Amino acid sequence: MSTSGRDRVRLGEDEVAALLAENLKVQVAANGHDGLPHLTTLFYVVRDGRIAFWTYGRSQKIRNLERDPRISALVEDGTDYFELRGVSIRGRAEIVRDRATILEIGSAVVARMAGVDSLEALGDLGRETVEKQATKRVGVIVHPEKVASWDHRKMT
Repeated sequence: MSTSGRDRVRLGEDEVAALLAENLKVQVAANGHDGLPHLTTLFYVVRDGRIAFWTYGRSQKIRNLERDPRISALVEDGTDYFELRGVSIRGRAEIVRDRATILEIGSAVVARMAGVDSLEALGDLGRETVEKQATKRVGVIVHPEKVASWDHRKMT
C-alpha cells in the first residue's frame, strides 16, 4: 500500500460521487482554434456516472468541441487550503443533438439549479422554459479517460 501524500488525499469512488452530488458548477476547458484552452463554468448533472450539461449549440465551447472533442472538467470546493477538495476529469466530449436527451439533461440541470427534485416541481413555466431553451441547445456528456481527485481535509 502506497503512503505517498498524493495517495493519502485521493478520493475513493463513493467520495467522488458525493462531491459531484454536492456541487452545482463545473469548470470546463476545450481547446480553442489557436490551441489555447477556452475555459467556462456551467451547471451540471451526473448521468450514469458522467458529468453532463447543456449549452447553446452555437457557443464557442461547442465549436471547439466539434473541432477537437478533448475536454477537461473540474469540480472543486473549499476555501481554506486544508478544506480544498476536487475532481479533475480529462476525457472526450459527446455532443448530444437528440432532442429528447437534450430535454432530459436540460430538465435535470434546471431542477438541480432550482433545488428541486424534478422539473415538475417548477410547473408549466419551468417545463415551457426548458422546452423553449432546448431548441437552441445541445447536451454534452463527458466521457472520462483520466480522473484525479484530492481532499486536503485528509491531511489534518
